[in-house]
Amino acid sequence: MTTSASVPTEPEAAISSGDTVTDRLVEANKRYAAAFSDPGMDARPVLEVAVVACMDARLDLHDALGLELGDCHTIRNAGGVVTDDVIRSLTISQRALGTRSVVLIHHTGCGLESLTEEFRHELEMEVGQRPAWAVEAFRDVDQDIRQSMQRVRTSPFLLHTDDVRGFVFDVKTGLLREIDPT
Repeated sequence: MTTSASVPTEPEAAISSGDTVTDRLVEANKRYAAAFSDPGMDARPVLEVAVVACMDARLDLHDALGLELGDCHTIRNAGGVVTDDVIRSLTISQRALGTRSVVLIHHTGCGLESLTEEFRHELEMEVGQRPAWAVEAFRDVDQDIRQSMQRVRTSPFLLHTDDVRGFVFDVKTGLLREIDPT
């Protein structure tokens, strides 16, 4: 699989070998902007849904979920874990921008399954400062999705906690598997 940023679409868009990845992305943006027209959308998602997912590069959420630009808010982090910052984003999404549903997506083969909280200790030893955040590593993806659903459902800041569903995306098949919250 390639992206428009990795493969020039026309000869004048060729990237010289000395350019950085960021330079390639900026050039891709110039091509994008040349054909861009303001869709006239509001910041409120049309489908009133927020999707929380892992940042893994193998997850193309819009394609996997049949979403179009403007359909949802997308919140991504390592593991798709519901952290305080995710709750912050969901709170703004619901209270200021009208979302009512939350979809949580973890995936098979997640890098957090091979890490431990020891990662924080190693960072502290290396840089001389303990990270303020938890790694949120896990061994059981199904149980971690249940924990994430529980964090959303019990947050006092969220208005809409009745439509919170969790899934595991299979990176080999592209299929979602819904996880029972209990």
